[in-house]
Amino acid sequence: MLRMAKKDLMEKIFDKGREYGLKDMEIYLGKGSSFRVRIHKGEIDNYSVSSTEGLSLRGEYNGQMGYAHTSKLDESSVEMLARNAKENAEVLTNEDKEVIFEGSPEYKLKDTYSEKLDRVTEKEKIEFAKEMEAKAYAFDKRIESVPYCYYGDSSGETLIKNTKGLELFSKNNMAYCIVNVVASDGNDKKSGTAYRCSGDFYTFNAEEIAREACENAIPLLGGKSVKSGSYPVLMDREAVIDLFSACSDIFNAELVQKGLSLLKGKLGEAIASEKISFIDDPFIDMAAGYRAFDDEGVACRYKKIVDKGVLTTYFHNLKTALTDGTETTGNAYRASYSSSISIAPTNFYIENGDTDVAEMLNRMGTGIMITEIEGLHAGLNTVSGDFSLSARGFYIKNGKKERPVEQITVSGNYLTLLKDVAAVGNDFKFGMPDGGGYKGAPSLLIEKLSVAGE
Repeated sequence: MLRMAKKDLMEKIFDKGREYGLKDMEIYLGKGSSFRVRIHKGEIDNYSVSSTEGLSLRGEYNGQMGYAHTSKLDESSVEMLARNAKENAEVLTNEDKEVIFEGSPEYKLKDTYSEKLDRVTEKEKIEFAKEMEAKAYAFDKRIESVPYCYYGDSSGETLIKNTKGLELFSKNNMAYCIVNVVASDGNDKKSGTAYRCSGDFYTFNAEEIAREACENAIPLLGGKSVKSGSYPVLMDREAVIDLFSACSDIFNAELVQKGLSLLKGKLGEAIASEKISFIDDPFIDMAAGYRAFDDEGVACRYKKIVDKGVLTTYFHNLKTALTDGTETTGNAYRASYSSSISIAPTNFYIENGDTDVAEMLNRMGTGIMITEIEGLHAGLNTVSGDFSLSARGFYIKNGKKERPVEQITVSGNYLTLLKDVAAVGNDFKFGMPDGGGYKGAPSLLIEKLSVAGE
């Protein structure tokens, strides 16, 4: 096991750090491996297997926290780590104090590593990806191409040990797949995507995933714009997830403190409809989703960031919590062993509602259903919350889909949109995981949204 293999090395690093004058110290050790295969026209188009392993030392020197890291995990790195951490601290003049954590009273530790996933052969993985592509082509003659069809999996181990007696270890793995298709009717082309993520490879159904991708593309063929105006909008859960994920940093206390979030000064205020609650749940038993502790060794906990529309807290690590005179929320995050400590959610989502999509369409009557938004990097300002995004979906008349819609731009403000939520769907799902865990949402019925079209 990782901790036993590196136990002597870590103690030597701490000893050398003390010789260099470092006080409180922490070692963060990360190890990971990944597999990915891409299929194109029945053949392997891209195949990769990779692994990483490295160690970071944090140490306090003259009131500053110095960092050093290496991927060479042997005794030749011991002095370099101690020296570099000291030299790094000597040039810092940070006013915000970074601390080494002594440990939480209790941790909800759980073994989430799937040995079953570990035993899946490369042949099985490749054959599954090939089947997924073949099922997509076979679904409908209008499927013109499958631009990308991937299967991948990854595993990771994390060890945090410090001179205050803290020692924590976690290990997890996950598998994922994604297929994108292009449908054509001779005059128009539309794409559709479907994906899955799980700790159990054998829950993946190639035909089901391929069918979903095709059904996300074919109904959009022949889409046209609509007249510009203010429309009631049903935002499909996939579009909600994309927007929600892109805006998740507004809850980051570090950005709030720097004046880079529209939520500065809004704690305790209503920022959304009372129908809306945002939850961060580290204990979701899902592939690589469970987190007992954050990357500073603080015990993670379930929390409502927004409770019935009211902002109750920001995401904090130890440093931002100290600055605000509050407690950390257990959301310290490192992108890798070589990264400094930042902040990220664990599994962050909009709480599921109780309204069927069909019921929301009936309630809307006439309006627009948005199934996809584009341009989030350029068309969204997370400081102001203003957005202007390309979108597509369906024109709704008398509660039914009348025709596909494209070449429209939806614009507004994120907080205004949240306040204008008239109903929350009961069709919740999680999106693909990113560096900050999973993001999830149900569909939302918005009272009105500005739509630019014809």
